[in-house]
This record gives sequence, C-alpha cells and structure tokens, in this order.
Amino acid sequence: MTSGLMAGLAALGGLVLAGVVAQGLWIARKAAPRRAEPAGGIRVEPSLHPGDAAAAPGADRPTVALAEPRALAPRKSARLDPLIDAIATLRLDAAISGELAMLHLPSSRLAGTKPFLIEGLNTDSHAWELPAAGQRYAEFQAGVQLASRRGALTQIEYSEFVQTLQGFAEAVGAMAELPDMVEVVARASELDAFAGDHDAQLSLRLRANGAAWSVGYLQQAAGRQGFVPGALPGLLVRPGLEDGAPPMLVLHFDPQVARAEDPGAAAVRELQLSLDVPQTAESAEPFPAWHEAARLLATDMDALMIDASGRPITLHAFAAIGEDLAKLYAALAARDLAAGSAVARRLFS
Repeated sequence: MTSGLMAGLAALGGLVLAGVVAQGLWIARKAAPRRAEPAGGIRVEPSLHPGDAAAAPGADRPTVALAEPRALAPRKSARLDPLIDAIATLRLDAAISGELAMLHLPSSRLAGTKPFLIEGLNTDSHAWELPAAGQRYAEFQAGVQLASRRGALTQIEYSEFVQTLQGFAEAVGAMAELPDMVEVVARASELDAFAGDHDAQLSLRLRANGAAWSVGYLQQAAGRQGFVPGALPGLLVRPGLEDGAPPMLVLHFDPQVARAEDPGAAAVRELQLSLDVPQTAESAEPFPAWHEAARLLATDMDALMIDASGRPITLHAFAAIGEDLAKLYAALAARDLAAGSAVARRLFS
C-alpha cells in the first residue's frame, strides 16, 4: 500500500470520526434543557400575524426588556364584616388605652381553623381599628369567621372563640355580649354551602412539545408575560393590579427543580397555570389574562395546553368556561361577595 493511499485513508477516517462526534454533540444539545438568553439579548417576539414573520433577516429587532422582580406589597389588614363573621360586642365602663388592650390580646388569632379579630372603637376617630399604641378605645368588638375553604365554623370552634374572648374581656374590664351558638352555626352552614357552590379555581398545564426548559429559560419566558418570582421555590406570580392584592395568576413548577444548584441545567417539562377566581375583581379581567398568558407562553415556549387529564384544551372549552364565570361573578355580586372584595378574599381562602 502506497504512502499516499495510507494518508488518504487516514484522512477519511478522521472525517468519519469527526462526523460521529458532531452527531453526538448535536443529539446531546437537542436533549439538553432550553437555556435563558443573555440579558438584553435580541429576540423576535412570537406573533400570530403571518405578515410579521416575513421580516427580512437583517431587519432591526426589538430588545426584550425582562420584568424586574419586585417584592409583593403586604396584604392590608382584614376587617370584621357581618356578612361572614359572627360578631360579639365588648362594652366598657370607661375608655382604655391601646397599650392595655394590646397587652391582653390573645396570642393566637385562630379558633380551630377559623380566624378571628378584635377591633377597638377609637375615641378620637370614632372608627373601628386594630388596637394600637397611643390610642384610646371606648368599646371593642370581636368576630370569628363563619366559613372558609376549610369548611363551616363548628360548635367546638365557636366555643373556643367564646372562651378566648371572655379571657380578653375579663382582662380589660369589658362585658361581652355574644350571639347565640345555634344561630351562628346555622349561618355558618348556610354560608359554607353557598361558598362551595360558587367557588372556582381554574388550572391548566403547559407541557413541553420538544426539549425541556431550564429554570432560567422558564423565568425569562414568564417574565415577558409579567410574572415575577413568588414567595416559595417553584412559584412565579403575576401580581394583582392593586397594592396588597393577592397574585392574579400563579405559575407552578417542581420546587425540587427550582432549588437545583445549577438553574441553567435543571430541566422542567411541565407547568401549571392557575387562577383563583374569587380573589380578583371581574373588572381586572383575570380570566382573559389567564387565557392570554397560557396562549402566549405555549407559543413562546413550544408547549401544549392540556387539562388535568392530559387532553388538549380547545378554544371552545375556553368559551364555555367564560360563560360559566359570568354567571358566577353575578351570583357573588348579588350576595355582596363580589370577587376581589375583602370579604370574598377572606371567605375563599
């Protein structure tokens, strides 16, 4: 065999080997999770308008501005409301200081699973408020919530509330006037039944069609739709429109993946997009926001929208949900429990 022939075969072998290595790298790259683009990079936004896709390859493209994570504002303090609270009155012979009231406030704000509050009537503002230092109060009222998503107030829970309230009343020198237990439990049962018939928590899943997503890629795509990191690993939220409001939309993914040491390599194949209907006012259009966020995320991330059973969600299904929600919003408003109101948020929690 001539030296020229041997050299040619060696070169051919090198080419074959290089091809095998390149194919292996290509397969590995296809299997790796999609990674986030460098901050400030250039990207074409997905579009449903065919004409937009015809832009020349060299045309100017917009720079994507990612949403800056921001801390969610704390929720405003709850206030008693006869619509959902059993309220007792605590009468005083003379006004007392806020310091004295605060000293004897119960350490727990729960009777069983039901929250309760104690409010004072401010002698200066004549408004009910949570006891505060430097203020004086002529009277107090206390209320325990009649129902929540954990069920109706029970006799045992009401008895625990009464016992706790009597301890506070004795400490501040007040006389407690309590609603009748039988009536309270009956109201609680009726309210719980209404709430159970008019609750709605919408959820759909986004499943990757091809390559999985890295956490960084996921956060970047969600950030383009207004989502910011939530309080817990595996949560991204779109904040409500008003200060102190709960999130309008929530994206869930595996918290174990969210805790990975290398967010760029950790793989996510499925997300859950949720809307807690009673928590946001109808005027904020949370259902269209939920639908639109799902559609845009699915387009941007190459994902399929599916229901809990793994079936694709159609436009017809969205339309039917929208019709049902319109009736639910009307029923809540007719009961003075409009979605997004303080009482609705407390009841449906």
